[in-house]
Amino acid sequence: MKAIRRFTVRPVLPEALHPLSELARNLRWSWHAETRDLFQSVDPERWAASDGDPVRLLGSVSAERLAELGEDRRFLRRLAAVTDDLRDYVTGDRWYQAQTASEPPAAIAYFSPEFGITAALPQYSGGLGILAGDHLKAASDLGVPLIGVGLLYRHGYFRQTLSRDGWQQEHYPVLDPHELPLVPLREDDGTPAQVSLALPGGRALRARIWLAQVGRVPLLLLDSDVEENDLGERGVTDRLYGGGSEHRLLQEMLLGIGGVRAARTYCRLTGHAQPEVFHTNEGHAGFLGLERIAELGDEGLDFAAALETVRAGTVFTTHTPVPAGIDRFDRELVARHFGPDAELPRIDVERILGLGMETYPGGEPNLFNMAVMGLRLGQRANGVSLLHGQVSREMFSGLWPGFDPEEVPITSVTNGVHAPTWVAPEVIRLGSRQLGPQRTEDALAVGGTERWDGVAEIADQEIWDLRRVLREQLVLEVRSRLYASWRQRGAGTAELGWIDGVLDPDVLTIGFARRVPSYKRLTLMLRDRDRLMDLLLHPERPIQIVLAGKAHPADDGGKRLVQELVRFADDPRVRHRIVFLPDYGMAMAQKLYPGCDIWLNNPLRPLEACGTSGMKAALNGCLNLSVLDGWWDEWFQPDFGWAIPTADGTATDDDRRDDLEAAALYDLLEQRVTPRFYERGQDGLPDRWIEMVRQTLTHLGPKVLAGRMVREYVERLYTPAAHAHRSLTADAARELAAWKSRVRAAWPQVTVDHVEASSATTTAELGTTLSLRVRVGLGALAPDDVEVQAVAGRVDSDDRIEDATCVPLKPAGGPDVEGQWVYEGPLSLDRTGPFGYTVRILPTHRLLASSAEVGVVAVPSEDGREGAGVLLR
Repeated sequence: MKAIRRFTVRPVLPEALHPLSELARNLRWSWHAETRDLFQSVDPERWAASDGDPVRLLGSVSAERLAELGEDRRFLRRLAAVTDDLRDYVTGDRWYQAQTASEPPAAIAYFSPEFGITAALPQYSGGLGILAGDHLKAASDLGVPLIGVGLLYRHGYFRQTLSRDGWQQEHYPVLDPHELPLVPLREDDGTPAQVSLALPGGRALRARIWLAQVGRVPLLLLDSDVEENDLGERGVTDRLYGGGSEHRLLQEMLLGIGGVRAARTYCRLTGHAQPEVFHTNEGHAGFLGLERIAELGDEGLDFAAALETVRAGTVFTTHTPVPAGIDRFDRELVARHFGPDAELPRIDVERILGLGMETYPGGEPNLFNMAVMGLRLGQRANGVSLLHGQVSREMFSGLWPGFDPEEVPITSVTNGVHAPTWVAPEVIRLGSRQLGPQRTEDALAVGGTERWDGVAEIADQEIWDLRRVLREQLVLEVRSRLYASWRQRGAGTAELGWIDGVLDPDVLTIGFARRVPSYKRLTLMLRDRDRLMDLLLHPERPIQIVLAGKAHPADDGGKRLVQELVRFADDPRVRHRIVFLPDYGMAMAQKLYPGCDIWLNNPLRPLEACGTSGMKAALNGCLNLSVLDGWWDEWFQPDFGWAIPTADGTATDDDRRDDLEAAALYDLLEQRVTPRFYERGQDGLPDRWIEMVRQTLTHLGPKVLAGRMVREYVERLYTPAAHAHRSLTADAARELAAWKSRVRAAWPQVTVDHVEASSATTTAELGTTLSLRVRVGLGALAPDDVEVQAVAGRVDSDDRIEDATCVPLKPAGGPDVEGQWVYEGPLSLDRTGPFGYTVRILPTHRLLASSAEVGVVAVPSEDGREGAGVLLR
């Protein structure tokens, strides 16, 4: 018979063991080895059975064992030490508390649709969620007063298994919040804290607030599965990235609008400082800006002034390099969920729609774009690597017409990874022996140095022995998981004896694990199967490959890629050398990254926004073999890895491109990678390989840290956003909104009418200075409203200015009888070769974050250019 309801009966902890509950409920245990070791010693067998989850462990351990531990003085001493360490960690001053001179924000709210903190809290699908989890952990290590905000999905993402013929199958186990490392946020009277959203037709969407404590950082997760909701509303937070358009819209309204209300509730109940800065991790949470506009409207600000205030304190991070990766909703669907009969009734629906509509050349005018809304509601925006920042500026340049892509106000902060989560304990222990435990912990968690020079002092033999141990651990892990997978696929025990010979701890091991959209090219290695087989079965220099990854449940194309790979790996000739492991997640990844010698990444360039899996591998001494995309494009050096050449010219079709890049991959493996791994020096060690491992740790280690990433966010985005937000008092916000309105209305009359230079020749010598004289019309604007600039630099064959320098020009007296103004200034010819200049007019105001912020610019007309001498060749 099947139970109609389930719940967990927990033993009552003896008083002496009460701190165990405190330790279990703070997710710092997920990256703190001493805490995990303590829980393992409670009951090693049950710890293994609980997959290393302290909450599950304490729910299953016997009362007798707990009573025994309550009398065990040695255990109690360890418990006291670990508890004291946690309390010091969450209350003591850290890096952020020393930044008072820059007046950083009192608090930052960080919104994301998914968070990958630990396998025990499966609320993530891939890189976006893992990044968000690492962001929270690094903020905690640095003492940054972050509040995380997300949704609690009752089915998480999905669990992946394989059918007998290798087809991906999805399973959605139900998650009980009471069995997760969560506690309900409660009002002062003990009732569960809730938020509520108004829905069309007088209905409501209510959500309970769950709290996960991530070190110092609270993570608030909203759960719509509450009795007060109707059945449809209860299912809003059923699963991550599931359902149709309206389902996704409701999830994103709950995340953004409900998330702001949840953060306000948390601050009210706990006394935590209210956020000064709101950071939206991708566009899913973009509606948070609307809720904040509504809050300010209730305080008396009109929409335009409230919008300026909200923009000043908002940071928007885009993660996708392709328009197809952005959530877009039908205009009428969005309109139906806002206004007098729904949510935010005091904001005009047309104003809301105007923030997200694709009203630019090439846009679809009937679609509401969440990333476009994020950019319009955020004064500061960034991509997640240098290359991705460039791609994003080009992709969204339609929002800033008249500006070159490099001037689009989207910067970049390259992602990082949380080393204490992803670095194997064996690697940390080696570092501790060399540098000392505290220096090692600080280096991994906080960073701040350019190089880890201490790695140079580690002997070659120690590095090689470490790599062998990690590879051997991976082999055992793979065999265990492969056996479980084949049993699930229907194989009998008698036919699985071959698994004991899968992989070899002395063979070069390549890892490839990530989501399976087509652009990541899971099956690129299969383009020439005979050549791959030769590599796998080489008699002297074999390779072995471990692969994993999930295709989206609706992506049959991705599932076919998985099946194609699985069928190849099932071939008895190679199945001991190539393995596909189903159900890729954090627990698997933490074994996979350290155990591989090579981390392979072969996306279609430039579609990988960052690609942090290679960073996690690098921190464990694994070398990267990757297309120059994402972070690898930024930091690759031949000293610590290999770059797969790309064939990304417009004349190359997709099939031809895959053939060329696969051939380049095979060449690298045959001619450079495998010889270096198997080549031995005089001492019997692969000296050149070990040196590449050493260079990887020394030079890449400090760069790829989430601590470095979060410090950049604090210094370059959060603190300037807080200062801008503080500057926008109600009066200042009204002033800025009125000024922008006035400028936009007057801009059609702003003109560059005539440009002349002191030299009319078409050649000039380096170092020559031209005197520019420009006649402009400002219409109803005054010189204080604008900046007139000369823009100069080398020009290409189409006369486009490259690597431009902007020189402000000054007004020469008042307006003439026709109301025109004359601006003058010098222009230095500081570069040889084809050189050109133009003139433009931009709006300027002390409260603007960027000269492109208003999105208007005036340049010479075609007639004005003819007499301007704008090219000097």
